[in-house]
Amino acid sequence: MAAPFVYVAGLLVDPALRAGDAAAGAYGRYPGQVSVSAALLHWSWVLLVPGIVGMIHLVRRRAVLFGHIAGAVALLGIVNFSALMLGDFFYARLEAELGPETGSRLGDEAFASGGAQWGFQIPGFLGLLGVLLLGLALAANRHAPWWASGAMVVGMLTGPIYPIGMALGSLLYIAGAGVIGLRMLRMSDAEWVQEPVENGKVAVTV
Repeated sequence: MAAPFVYVAGLLVDPALRAGDAAAGAYGRYPGQVSVSAALLHWSWVLLVPGIVGMIHLVRRRAVLFGHIAGAVALLGIVNFSALMLGDFFYARLEAELGPETGSRLGDEAFASGGAQWGFQIPGFLGLLGVLLLGLALAANRHAPWWASGAMVVGMLTGPIYPIGMALGSLLYIAGAGVIGLRMLRMSDAEWVQEPVENGKVAVTV
C-alpha cells in the first residue's frame, strides 16, 4: 500500500518531469532533487516486493502454478527496475560535468546498449506483465477485484507522463494497490493461512 505513494512522490520530485519542454539538462541543474527522486523511486519498487510475496501466498486454490510463475516474473522484474534508478545519479553527474547535450547523449548511449536493455529494461517490463497476471490469479482466488492489477500497471506506466498522466496514473496505481492491500490487512489469521473453518471449507475472503 505504501509503494504507490512513494512512487508518486518520486515522480513529483523528478526535476525533468516537472520541467516539461525545458527538461533538457534538468538533471545536471538539480542533482539534489535527482538524488531524492531516484531514492524514492528505488524504494517504491522495493516496497512492492513484500506485497507481491503476499499476493503469491494467497494464490493457493486456483491457477496456482500460473500465479506462482507470474509472481516469480514480477519479483525479478521489480528488482531490475529498482536497479535502473541508479542511472539517474549518473545522468545528473554526466550533465553537470560535461554539459546537458554531451552528458545526456552519453547516458542514452549507455542505456541503449544490449546489456542494459536485456539485462535490466526488458526484464523490468516483463515484471510489470507478471504483476498484471499475478493480480488476475489473485482475482481468480477471490482475493482481489479483476481490475486491480490492471490499474496498478497502467498507473505505473502512465505516471511519468506529466501532468495528466501523472495525475490519472497516480490515482489508478493507488486504487489498485490499495484495494489489494486493504483486503490483506482485513484478513483474519485463518483467512490468511486458509485453514479449514467449522463447516469444513477453506476460509476465503470475498
